[in-house]
Amino acid sequence: MRSTLRRWLRDHLIRALVRALDSQEVHHLLNQRHTDDPRIRTGLTYRPTPYRPVSVQKATPTIEPHPIFISGRFRSGSTLLWNLFRRPGVHTAYYEPLNERRWFDTSGRGDHTDLTHRGVDDYWREYDGLEELANFYQERWVRERLYMDGYDFDPALKRYLQILIERAPERPVLQFNRVDFRLPWLRQEFPNATIVHIYRDPREQWCSFLGTGHGYGPDASGSRGYQDRFYLNLWGRDLCRYYPFLTDFHDRHRYYLFYLLWKLSFLHGQQHANYNLAFEDLVTSPKPTLAHLFDAIGVKVDIEPLLPLIEQPRLDNWHDYADDQWFCSIETECDALLNDYFSAS
Repeated sequence: MRSTLRRWLRDHLIRALVRALDSQEVHHLLNQRHTDDPRIRTGLTYRPTPYRPVSVQKATPTIEPHPIFISGRFRSGSTLLWNLFRRPGVHTAYYEPLNERRWFDTSGRGDHTDLTHRGVDDYWREYDGLEELANFYQERWVRERLYMDGYDFDPALKRYLQILIERAPERPVLQFNRVDFRLPWLRQEFPNATIVHIYRDPREQWCSFLGTGHGYGPDASGSRGYQDRFYLNLWGRDLCRYYPFLTDFHDRHRYYLFYLLWKLSFLHGQQHANYNLAFEDLVTSPKPTLAHLFDAIGVKVDIEPLLPLIEQPRLDNWHDYADDQWFCSIETECDALLNDYFSAS
């Protein structure tokens, strides 16, 4: 009796699955998950209609002043850098425009901040009065198409960022934790922007990823016991479409995946940003570091009032997690893989 029931349930579930996969709704949903194929966009040339031709001109950037984009991984020091730009009368600094808390939504954004973000009382005041952003915001930006090159097409994202830039009372500064693999797209769509990429010692950043009281030690493997506070597994699942080798480390210690993404992010910053900044330089030598940064990107700000906002954290926490040999063995293996990948003809 039980075996007959199990067979009936199995057959019923198989038929239901086949029907679902064959439905137009599911087919449409799966198609929406596909990214643009650049071969499609470059395979044809736009031409006007011969019957009632309309002159179409490609929009040219006319936004003044030029925006500044800050890019960095989670726990890289990007919030500190954003807060340094958040000076009334000088800059309008937007915090994480792609964040799922939707800072423009006064009813749903909440009122809490991360206590590790010292000197930050809120993330959202620059978004007040920008409810129109709800017409363009898409939460899929948090988890899908985390890689975008210059051929990708996303008019909603472009218009969303344009509104922030256009409505800024002062020079707009947009700080992101989700665009390091989208820098080629930002460079293409906003060629007049200045991009600043901030990075941090990966070992220190890893310890900050884990936070205090974690139960994921150096002897762990895979995701068992790992609390994914900053979307590491999500990023690995999405970006393996572009970097297939990321799937090879799904059952290894999470530091493998973390380091590979850290290094790829670092390489994107070096390739596409106007200025690359080490977090350690910012917190150990803030005055000369800020002076060099502001001079390089054309910002005129009195540095002295900014210095009290910078507190130097401990910079050797990784020793409490594992020894140098443990970290070095993983980093060496990952760097060799990346070197082979980018050196392949």
